[in-house]
This record gives sequence, C-alpha cells and structure tokens, in this order.
Amino acid sequence: MKPGSTRLFFIDTMRTWAILMMLQGHFIDGLLDPIFRDVENSVFLVWRYFRGITAPVFFTVSGFIFTYLLVRSKEKGFDNPRVKKGVQRGLQLLLIGYLLRLNLFGLFSGEIYDSFYLVDVLHCIGLSILTIISIYVLASKYKSSLLPVIFLSITLLLFLFEPLYKQWSFDFLPTSLANYFTKANGSVFTIIPWLGYATIGAFFSLLFTKYQAHKNLYKYAIGISLLGGICLVFFSSDFFIATYEATGIEMFRMIEQNNYLFIRLGDVLLVFSMFMVFRKFLTNNIILKIGSNTLSIYVIHFIVLYGSFTGLGLYGFLHHQLNPMTVVFGALAFMILCTFLALQYDKKEESIKGAIRFGFRYLRIRGYLILKTLNPVLKALGFRIKMILVRLFALSK
Repeated sequence: MKPGSTRLFFIDTMRTWAILMMLQGHFIDGLLDPIFRDVENSVFLVWRYFRGITAPVFFTVSGFIFTYLLVRSKEKGFDNPRVKKGVQRGLQLLLIGYLLRLNLFGLFSGEIYDSFYLVDVLHCIGLSILTIISIYVLASKYKSSLLPVIFLSITLLLFLFEPLYKQWSFDFLPTSLANYFTKANGSVFTIIPWLGYATIGAFFSLLFTKYQAHKNLYKYAIGISLLGGICLVFFSSDFFIATYEATGIEMFRMIEQNNYLFIRLGDVLLVFSMFMVFRKFLTNNIILKIGSNTLSIYVIHFIVLYGSFTGLGLYGFLHHQLNPMTVVFGALAFMILCTFLALQYDKKEESIKGAIRFGFRYLRIRGYLILKTLNPVLKALGFRIKMILVRLFALSK
C-alpha cells in the first residue's frame, strides 16, 4: 500500500480471487458429467471444499468494502453521501438480479417464467447493502460503539438459529417474497443466513477502520484471523456438542450436525489472514482491475453460461456432459473470456452508456414526433367513436 493511501489492496485481490473461483466453480459444477463426481477422489473433494468457500468470502468482502467506504466519511447518518450511493447500488443489484433471470422470448409471448422470481447472489448482496445502510443510519444517533455490536449480533443470531428457521416454509408470504427466505422453490441463495456474512464483514471493517493507524495492525489482524479461523474450522463443532451436553439445549446439537456456517466463517478468516500476509505483493494493476469489475464479470458469466435473456447458454447445451480434462481447460478459457470482456467493457463503459442514453433519447424524440403526427388522426378517430357511442345510446333509449 502506498504511503498515505487508504485503499486496501488485499481486499481488492480477495475479490478477484473470489470472482475467479466463482467462474470456475459454476462452469465445472454445471458442465462436469456426474459420473466423474467421485466422492472417493481426493482431487474432487478438495475442489468441492474450496468451491464452498467462494460465496462466504464474497459476501464477507462485500460487507467489508461497503462499510469501510461508508464509515470513512466525516458526515453521519443521512448526511453521509455514501448512504445515497449505497441505496442506489443496492437497488441496482436487485434490479440486475431480476433482469438476469428475465427471458425475452417468454416476455414477448406475454409470459414471465417462475425462474424470474428466484433469488440469487446479487439479490442477497443488494439487500445486504440496504440492510447495512439502514442499521448505520439508525445507529448513527447513538454511540459509535453500538454499530459493531449490532453487526456482530445479527451474524450470531442468524448463524445460531439457522437450524430452526431453515425448517420454516414461509408459505404465508407470496412466492416472490418467500424466495428470499427459503430455497424450497429453487432459490440459490437466501437473505437468511447469508446476510450474516455481510454483517460480519461490516464488523471486521469497523474494527479495521478503528485501528488502522496502529503500527502493528496487520501483525495482530493476521494472528487473530489465523487463530479464529483454526478454532472455527477444527473446534467449533466440538464446542457446540459440548455445549449441548452441558445445557441439554437441542439447538446446539442441531448446529453441530450441520455446522457449515461457522466452519465457513473460519475459512473466511483463514483466507483473510493469507491475503494480509502477502498484501505487499498483491498490487498488480490487472488483478486489482478485475477485483473492481466483479459486477460486470458476474453479469457476463451469467449471460454466457446460463443464457440470460435468450435462454441460449453453455449450460443449456452442455449441461453435465463434459469429462474432467475438457471441463478444466474449458473453465480456464471461460475465466479468461469473462474477465477479458469485463475489462474491455470497463474501458468503453462511458461510450457504451452514452450510446444507450442516446438511443433512449432518440426513441423518445421519435415517439413524440410520431404522436404529434398522429394527433389529428387520433382526434378524428376519437370524434368518430364518440358519435357512434352517442347514436348507440340514443337508439337504446
């Protein structure tokens, strides 16, 4: 990090790592023939385990970065310009999340498919950002120490009570809303418990911001992350079963039986510690550029792999059909293609947006001129319809 710089390069690099892991994970999981998914194969098991780290890292880093930028401002509450930007960003992610699940052919035929209402990672991150903003604004009226307590409490509550609320059907809600809370209808992610990773990221960010000027910040941060990660990964299950035996509370036994949330949080801490250790070497411009274009990469990968808008994607043609050798090289090519297209878009983003704005403006002007031209015709047509109706009512009398 450059002297005086407040940019956290290791966080940007973590985003790069997470998005690339997501690209290869989605590609391999979607296209690898099931016959090669051998749970006895150590290579497959390692790949599957590391694939499971991607989403927790992505959510945690998203909460960390957004909160870090949010609290850096001297203004508080609604006066903070980051609040407005954050609301716009959160709503943008929700909108893009729905657009990516839109099928134009179905729309043109007057039908919206059920898959449009399913909730994915963009919906959850967008809603997580809006939640973080809401908590920040409400807590800004109180002592600054309250904010990290709220974020940590949300994570603990969501993670601890997951065995209970995951059994709820949420059938009292409309399906489009229930999809945010249950996977029963096909949602890939749900706001609970995934909001918990975003709020723990916000908690880490507040701690990092508070002690950023400390000369031994990274030494302590690496040590705490490493120790915390090891404890959560290797000993959290034993802790919950011991707590169950001591208290008799069934919930702790249920947590131990499927203790993925705390173990994955431990993985996140280990990833944090690794990237902080090598932070001085993680300043490559291309890597940082990829990390700042994760949204573009996600959108492009969704279109190419899953066929957003048209339904014509690799997933539809090659679903579970490739052998390991083909799928590995294919995943590499897929990663390169998506990142290349995203970086090219980043270079020409302003001109592309300008062309889109020009197109909309042109259509609006043309529409106005067409209406203006047709106005006399429409008036005459309206007069004729009016006269016909007057005659009909006159006859009915």
